[in-house]
Amino acid sequence: MQRPPTSQVSTYAAQRPGAKLAWIGQGFLALLAILVLYVLGRNLLINPSLFGQIVLSGLQLGFVYALIALGYTMVYGIVKLINFAHGDVFMVGAFVSYFAVTRFGLHVWPAAVVPNLAPGWVVVIGSLTVVLLSMIVCMSLAVTIERVAYKPLRDAPRIAALITAIGVSFFLEYFGALNFVFSPRFIPYQRPFEVVTWYIKDGIHMLKPGQQTPEGALTISNILIIIIVASLLVQVLLQFLVRRTKLGKAMRATSFDKPTARLMGINVDGVISFTFAVGAAFAGLGGVLYAIAYSSISTLSGILPGLKAFVAAVLGGIGSIPGAFIGALLMGQAEALTMGYISTPMRDAVAFTILIVVLLVRPTGILGEPEKEKA
Repeated sequence: MQRPPTSQVSTYAAQRPGAKLAWIGQGFLALLAILVLYVLGRNLLINPSLFGQIVLSGLQLGFVYALIALGYTMVYGIVKLINFAHGDVFMVGAFVSYFAVTRFGLHVWPAAVVPNLAPGWVVVIGSLTVVLLSMIVCMSLAVTIERVAYKPLRDAPRIAALITAIGVSFFLEYFGALNFVFSPRFIPYQRPFEVVTWYIKDGIHMLKPGQQTPEGALTISNILIIIIVASLLVQVLLQFLVRRTKLGKAMRATSFDKPTARLMGINVDGVISFTFAVGAAFAGLGGVLYAIAYSSISTLSGILPGLKAFVAAVLGGIGSIPGAFIGALLMGQAEALTMGYISTPMRDAVAFTILIVVLLVRPTGILGEPEKEKA
């Protein structure tokens, strides 16, 4: 078959439906980028310490979003489902840790078992126990949801599974709001360890209780460090799982072609359940870290973080694990800079404006690739 001349292909590409809209979107994005760079540069020169503090706040938020976005992108990569209940699994993880600390005192159990254990080890072991419990409960919940709500719709049109995911999300939110479950109130979160803060000015110094932060200093807390280390560790472990293990190869094969994967002896249903479980474990970890960082939870506290993590996954390229991580960091910075230099209510508008612009300009995201025809 003879290919059309290059000039004809270019003419068709320029005239295809949506081409002009894409060019308009790219122009708008370029102007927006110039405006953002101007504002950031100006504020950096005027008040460098404030700018640095806002960037650190954005990093904290972005790394939490990354833990949620990884679950979205993994599930979509395997079953092409946008699991809108994922943000509510994140909320359940936060509540499990809350009850583990306040009702059962799980964060101090090592002191009761080993009376002479050093206080530092009590905090570390107790906090890890709380986190592991939240992750296990979230994994069990996600696998149950997948088996009950999503598996029967595996071969149904995608819209059926999508509507079911929204229904599951509403069920978790409003069932959890019942008084005998979590209650509808905003609940102050009791942290399993004390917050330690350092300030950076002429070196690194610990901020003592009641001490005011010196003017022009940057403050860093142990919460920020824990969130960054946990998120980076999760990213490394996930990359190792997907790239270096047999189960990871099975996940990639299932993502590419489920019928052929079954013919090759792969337990596709088991792989899908495992994917939901891993994504939910990360969401549970994110829920605990989010509650520790912002010290207030409710049954609706998973909605906006979940939606913004989904935007981050789309921004980075949904289906791409590194893309979800990059998109989450960009979302965190966009939200923090909006709160710092525009207004707090505008942060949600900016987040969803980013989604619209990305879908107009590059629907596959930063690291996403267009779907290819299977042979």
